[in-house]
Amino acid sequence: MAKVYDPKNTTVIVGGVYLTGLGEDMVEVDKDEDNQEAKVGAQGDVAVARINNNLGTIKVTLLSVSPQVSMLDRLANSGKLFPISVIYAGDPKETATATEAFVKKPATRSYGKEVADREYEIQALDLKFE
Repeated sequence: MAKVYDPKNTTVIVGGVYLTGLGEDMVEVDKDEDNQEAKVGAQGDVAVARINNNLGTIKVTLLSVSPQVSMLDRLANSGKLFPISVIYAGDPKETATATEAFVKKPATRSYGKEVADREYEIQALDLKFE
């Protein structure tokens, strides 16, 4: 049976506020480092090191007319920490959450004949995938 992807099943929540007016690329979540790294010795012995870095980057794209653009700009300028959740409620259900995150900088602004996107990079300090 075929699976159906519906972008309306994706929700981004920043500090308790649901983001609306997501752009075409919506959201991307990526861990900043691998979970493990292998090292091979001169005689072929292998050791694996666990990397306990839970930093991650969440890129959120909003239409420039989204009501939350000003909120994310204020968060970027304040440096305030906030919780963030990215939830895909389709099949399979996936979540990415952080209890502490911050907006790295205000989005680049561009103006032209079409509605522009605003991309925000959010640094998640304790990113967790489920």
